Amino acid sequence: MRQAKKPANAGAVLGWLALAALAPGAAHLRAGRRRTGLTLLSCYAAVLLALLAVALTTDNLLGSLTEDSWLTAILVGAAVLGAAWFALVVHSFVVLRPGRLPQSGQIVTGTLAGLLAVAVVIPFGMVSQLAWTSRRTIEGIFAEAPSDAPSPGTGERPEDPWAGRERVNILLLGGDADDNRIGVRTDSMNLASVDVRTGDTVLFSLPRNLEDVRFRPGTPMARRFPDGFTLPPDPGGGRSDLLNSVWEYADAHPELFDGKQHQGPQVLMDTVGYTLGLQVDWYVLVNIWGFARIIDAIGGVTITVEQDVVFGKYNEGLVKAGTRKLKGADAMWYARSRTYSDDYTRMRRQRCVLGALLDQADPATVLARFNRIALATKELIRTDIPRPMLKHLVPLALKVKNAEVSSVQFVPPLINTGRPDWKEIRDIADKALRDSTGTASPVATPSSTPSRKKPATPKAESGNPVQRITEGCGGPL
Repeated sequence: MRQAKKPANAGAVLGWLALAALAPGAAHLRAGRRRTGLTLLSCYAAVLLALLAVALTTDNLLGSLTEDSWLTAILVGAAVLGAAWFALVVHSFVVLRPGRLPQSGQIVTGTLAGLLAVAVVIPFGMVSQLAWTSRRTIEGIFAEAPSDAPSPGTGERPEDPWAGRERVNILLLGGDADDNRIGVRTDSMNLASVDVRTGDTVLFSLPRNLEDVRFRPGTPMARRFPDGFTLPPDPGGGRSDLLNSVWEYADAHPELFDGKQHQGPQVLMDTVGYTLGLQVDWYVLVNIWGFARIIDAIGGVTITVEQDVVFGKYNEGLVKAGTRKLKGADAMWYARSRTYSDDYTRMRRQRCVLGALLDQADPATVLARFNRIALATKELIRTDIPRPMLKHLVPLALKVKNAEVSSVQFVPPLINTGRPDWKEIRDIADKALRDSTGTASPVATPSSTPSRKKPATPKAESGNPVQRITEGCGGPL
């Protein structure tokens, strides 16, 4: 007859129970239940080996974790394993026969065993929550089906999601939405052109006040504005025919697009692409003020403020000069304040905030604050990136994190925003991409170059307009 080995005291019971929580079957072996103990240890080893095999054999593991099937498997698997681990701790406690201990020992070990049983479930619950939050966030932001826009992931070679292209171009927009305004006014416009092999990125910043915008020949907007985007002045003397009004105008005039609604995003992507001589693949629009919530979600950003930035209707706000961690609201006021500033200074400050986010939003920070970031992101971001492309964009984003990110700002004296030289803009963009890749840039050559009614801006002084994204931001370069 089998003789069970009994722990000598409460400390031994708790020690073997803790070991069993880490190595299932240990308590059963200690209690003399060899067959059960070895079976549990074998199953545990098999699960670990299976997870290791999946990690080693799955190409693009991080990207795969954005797919619904993977998230569902993680959600279900974490729930099952959590329940199994809870039952294991309870059963391990039982087989250690705590009833042989004195009453005080039984109370202490029973209480601590219950706490341990709950504690081992917590990691599985956190994993389940992360999977659930990820799935809901992805479903709320990204489209299931590919958009009508050209997509690099639709090539004939499935092993190459970029269809042989060297770069992917994503339009990053900050929208200043207003309840009294029809459509979206995009006051921050940056095109990120990313090398799919290295992650090296060139960020092209276009000014909101770019005038006489030209549209790709043959498009509805080009037929409506053959000589450039020009409208009568607003009643208050403002302008509604600048680059930042293209999305808003297209949304407000569906009759130009045979009655199709919500054409603003596609029109703006095509317009920016035509301006730079590039093919824009997708856009990402962030509510410019809600962006502060994303900054708060990662715990703020450390920025060197070169000089005091005044803000507010009555100049009552102040972001003081110096290097400090700014909360979301102060970071956005630093980026967007117009008091004693022009649009070009604001563009530079916006670039500095983007650079700080890129530097400081490391994977550990994102994971630790994932729920807050996911909630803020879901409510504030709009995009046409198809969900199937996330699998490929996630590893590309990680490459960008550790790659060279340079910037070109199309502001005076590089260009004249009132009299843009469109060919010069395309030439600058083309050269920046050539310098970034060391090869010919994948530009889409315009079908024709718009004629100019106004004299072209003289070329900028000699020098390279390409800067590192954090250059000129007051911090270490």
